[in-house]
Amino acid sequence: MRCYLVRHGEAVSAQIDPQRPLSARGRAEVAEVARLALSREVQVAELRHSGILRAQQTADILGDYLKPPGGVRPTAGLLPEDDPEIVKTELEAAEQPILLVGHLPFMSRLAALLIKGDAARSINEFSPATMLCCAQVGAGWQIDWWIAPTSR
Repeated sequence: MRCYLVRHGEAVSAQIDPQRPLSARGRAEVAEVARLALSREVQVAELRHSGILRAQQTADILGDYLKPPGGVRPTAGLLPEDDPEIVKTELEAAEQPILLVGHLPFMSRLAALLIKGDAARSINEFSPATMLCCAQVGAGWQIDWWIAPTSR
């Protein structure tokens, strides 16, 4: 079983737009990562996002490329300060690969919880539009690979 963790793409500042949509650079970087994911033959049953605009836009772009049969949808539990234990339990119960799009510090904490067993132990830099592929091995998880935009 695999899961894919993605930090939303670069967003405009709150001074420009309080809803913080993706910037032009953010859109381009997410599309690049989506193409790289396709080249790795990533297939997911569904894409889930936090419901915040920049995460939704990131998920929509990824969905345009990956075309998950279960679609793209908002889900609870992916907000910046949410508890990663809940999502970890959901991932471990999943029968098909899922891609999650969220925010810092949540995505870093979820990755650390999966890989190190401790949400406080950072494992990698989650720059905007980074995708981390985790594989379940027995009762634990390991990092298979990660990709980030080449401009980072």
